[in-house]
Amino acid sequence: MSRIDENRAFIPLGVAVLTVSDTRTLDDDKSGATLAERVERAGHKVADRAIVTDDVSAISAKVSHWVDRDDVDIVITTGGTGFTGRDVTPDALEPMFEKRMDGFSTLFHQISFEKIGTSTLQSRATAGLIKTTFVFCLPGSPGACKDGWDGILKHQLDYRHMPCNFVEIMPRLDEHLRRGAR
Repeated sequence: MSRIDENRAFIPLGVAVLTVSDTRTLDDDKSGATLAERVERAGHKVADRAIVTDDVSAISAKVSHWVDRDDVDIVITTGGTGFTGRDVTPDALEPMFEKRMDGFSTLFHQISFEKIGTSTLQSRATAGLIKTTFVFCLPGSPGACKDGWDGILKHQLDYRHMPCNFVEIMPRLDEHLRRGAR
């Protein structure tokens, strides 16, 4: 069973939040605001927050920029995970993944199913690793962002969460790069 190990110190991470939308601005972006508020409430730092249009090049360029920044450990996107012609977030980012995190989608859909039933099928929520940065793609509703954060990410991004979490393996994410340098 999962638990918090109070003997471990909390390690704050830098999280970039990207909203993918043709219609939202920072003033009316409820999903991005929901994520940013939860990130900060958990003790992490919002390293950056932006909105880009539903465009493969714009999405991949923004995420590529963040992945190269030293102060960004995690990227969370919201929006563009559906099936309409404009929903292209997974199409932009999955080709960039060096490792896919299939379990994220499975767990997200399990949590979502309990709240919205079979409508969860309309999401292509996904996650993976780009270089040494974890990238999580959530649907564009505040409810989906709450489900993804509260049900998965707040736990896995907390070093104290046991039996394991993403934070404790972050120092080893570049082992393949260091191995090749020898």
